[in-house]
Amino acid sequence: MPDKPSTQPPATAKHPVVRTHHGHSFTDDYEWLREKDSPEVRDHLAEENTWTEQQLAHLAPLRESLFEEIRSRTQETDLSVPSRLGAWWYYARTIEGRQYPLQARCPVAADDDWTPPTLSADVPVPGEQVLLDLNELAEGHEFFSLGSLDVSDDGTLLAYSVDVEGDERYTVRLRDLVSGTDLPDEIPDVGRGAVLAPSGRHVFCTTLDDAWRPDAVVRHEVGRPTAEDTVVLREDDERFWLGMGLTRSRRFLQIEAGSKITSEVWLLDLHDPAAEPRTVWPRREGVEYSVEHLVVTDGGGTGEERPAARDLLVVCHNAGAQNFELALTGLPGPEPLDPADAVVVLPHDPAVRIEDVDAFAGHVAVSYRRDALARVGIVRLDAASVEAPWSLDEIAFDEQLGTVELGANPEFAQPTLRLGHTSFVTPAQVLDHDVATGTTTLLKQQVVRGGYDPSDYEQRRVWATAEDGVRVPVSLVWRRDAVPGQATSVGERIETPAPMVLYGYGSYETSIDPSFSVPRLSLLDRGVVFAVAHVRGGGELGRSWYEAGRLTSKRTTFTDFVACARHLVDTGWTAPDRLVAEGASAGGLLVGAVANLAPELFAGVLAGVPFVDALTSILDPTLPLTVVEWDEWGDPLHDPEVYEYMRGYSPYENVREGVAYPRVLATTSLNDTRVLYVEPAKWVARLREAGAPALLKIEMEAGHGGVSGRYARWHEIAFEDAWVLDVLGRA
Repeated sequence: MPDKPSTQPPATAKHPVVRTHHGHSFTDDYEWLREKDSPEVRDHLAEENTWTEQQLAHLAPLRESLFEEIRSRTQETDLSVPSRLGAWWYYARTIEGRQYPLQARCPVAADDDWTPPTLSADVPVPGEQVLLDLNELAEGHEFFSLGSLDVSDDGTLLAYSVDVEGDERYTVRLRDLVSGTDLPDEIPDVGRGAVLAPSGRHVFCTTLDDAWRPDAVVRHEVGRPTAEDTVVLREDDERFWLGMGLTRSRRFLQIEAGSKITSEVWLLDLHDPAAEPRTVWPRREGVEYSVEHLVVTDGGGTGEERPAARDLLVVCHNAGAQNFELALTGLPGPEPLDPADAVVVLPHDPAVRIEDVDAFAGHVAVSYRRDALARVGIVRLDAASVEAPWSLDEIAFDEQLGTVELGANPEFAQPTLRLGHTSFVTPAQVLDHDVATGTTTLLKQQVVRGGYDPSDYEQRRVWATAEDGVRVPVSLVWRRDAVPGQATSVGERIETPAPMVLYGYGSYETSIDPSFSVPRLSLLDRGVVFAVAHVRGGGELGRSWYEAGRLTSKRTTFTDFVACARHLVDTGWTAPDRLVAEGASAGGLLVGAVANLAPELFAGVLAGVPFVDALTSILDPTLPLTVVEWDEWGDPLHDPEVYEYMRGYSPYENVREGVAYPRVLATTSLNDTRVLYVEPAKWVARLREAGAPALLKIEMEAGHGGVSGRYARWHEIAFEDAWVLDVLGRA
C-alpha cells in the first residue's frame, strides 16, 4: 500500500554546532545538513521534496496549463541568425520535441558576403554541417551543459567542453570536422571556457583548484598526452579568477586575472609558439581594466608599397575614472606598460558608465549605460582620427524602456555590427547595423505563436524614495485589459491594487535590464503586474550605485527594496496581501533579508538558489568562491566590524520569533557550487521552527542554473509560477 500523505512538514533534527569568531558565539542547529553524502541528509532532502510535492499537489493542473502555454507560444523548431567566421556561417538549430539545440554551419558564398543567409527552420540548407547534436551528447545524463565551442581558422577542428553534473567542472574534447569523429584528446576537470588556437595546434584551458577557482591557464598540444600540458600562467592570489579568450584579431590569447575590484591582463602572441604572456598594465589594487587589440593602417605608400600597420590597444579602465574611460596605448614589451603613457580618447563621464569595448578593423563599439539603460555607440576610426578624442555615435531606439547589446560579432573585418534589442513588451530582436551608412536592418524577431500584440501591454518606470532620500528606479510591465486603470495612473493613486511580483538582485554591479519573456505572459494575462526594483548594489546607475550597496553598505540594497515595495503599495499599484518578492542567488539573499526586515509587506517570497546563510559561507575560506567574494561582502573572518555587520543581516541568523512571515518557496540544486544547497535547506528549517510557512524544492541532478534542457526548464518555471499565482489568489 502507498504511504499515507504526511500531515506535518519534515522534522529537521537539531545537532548543535557552536561557531565562535571575534568573541561572539553562534549555535547552529542545522549545520549538519552540509554533509552532502550523508544518508541522513539525503533522506531529509527527499522528505522535503515529498512534502513540497504534497503541499502543492492541488496546483498540478495549473502547472500543466502553464507549461502548455509556454510551449504553445514558443517556436519550437527554430534557428538562430547565422554569424560569419572565416568561410562559414555558424548557427544553432532547435527541433520540436528535443531538449537541446544542434550546432551547425553552412558555407559562405563569397569573400564579400556579409549578408546572413535566409535559412529554413524545418529544412537543412545544402552544404549544412552539424557540428554537435547536443541531444546525442546528453544521452544517458540527467544534466547536460555545453560550456564552449571554438573552431580553428581552417575550419577543420572543433574544441568543445561539456558538464554532465551541474558542478561547473567541464571536460574538453576535440572533434575532427572532416570525419565528424572525436580525437582521443580529452581534458577533464577544467573550467567552462576552452580556447582553440587559430592554427588548431593547441588548446588553452583553465584548471580549477579545490575551491573551484580557475587558478592556472594550461596549453595542451593536440595529439599529445595531457600529462605533457604546459602551465602558461598561474595565479596564486586566492582572490583572483583567471579567464581567457582570443582577441577578435585572433593574434593574441588574452588572459585576465580578476577579483571583484582589481584586474590584470596578459597577452600571449599566438604567432610565436615560444612566446611568454606579457603584462599590459601592472596590477594595482582597486583598478580594473580590459583591453582590445586594434590594427590601424596609416596613410601613405606608393606603387606596390603597402601602408604601414600599427598595433594598438584600447584600454577600458577606472584608474581615476570611477565610471571608466577609454585610452590608447601600444603593445607591451618584456616589461609592463606605464598607464601614464596611455592617451585618453573617451574620457570619464559621471553620467555614463562605460561597460565594455569591442574593437574591429575600422571601428570600435562601446557598450555603456546612461539613465539606467543599456546602450551601444560606435566610434569610426581612420589613421587621422585614431588618437584624437573619439566621437561616440549612439545607436538609438524609440522605446522609453529597452535594452540594446552586442550580439555575435566574431569577424575583425566585418562591415556590420550584430545587435540584440528587447524590452518588456518587445520580443527579442536580432539586427545588423551597417557602420558606414548608419542603417539598421532587422534580421529576426522572436516569434510568439498564437498571436501577440505588444499594444496589449504597457511598460513604465516609476521612482521610489529610499530612506536616505535617494530616488530608486522601478520598472513595471502589465497587460492593459487585465489590470484596469493602471494605464492612466501617472501621478495618481490607483484605486484597485493589482497582484504583483517584485523582482530584485542588487549585487556585483549587475543590472537587471528590461527584457521580453514568453513565460511571463502567463502571469501578465492573469492580471499580475511584474516589477523590477533597481536597487543599489546593482549597476543600473553607474559605479557609485554599486558602491553604495556593497561591503558595509550592503543593507542599503535591502532597504531600497523595502522602499520600492512601500512606494508601490502607497501609490496603489499593489497591496501587501497580493505582493510576492522574488530573487535568485544574491537576489535570494536580498529577498531573504527583506522577509526579516518587512514581512508584513509581502504575501510570498520566491527565493531561487538563495545565498541566505551568507555569514557561515563567507567565514569559510575552504568553500568554493569564498575568498574571491571578500571584495564584495567584506572579510568577516579577519575583520570583526565586517563580522558584526554581516551578522546583522544574514537571513538565516536573523529569522525572528513571533513574526507572521509570508509564504516562502526556496528552490535549489544538490550540485550547485556557487550557493550550496545547504543554505536554503538550513534557512527553511529555521523559518519553519519560527512558525513560517516555508517549502523547499531541491533538484537532485542540477547546478546553480537549475535543470538543463528547455522542456525541463519550462516545467520548472511552471512550477514556480503556479506557486506565485496561488499566493496571489490567481490560481
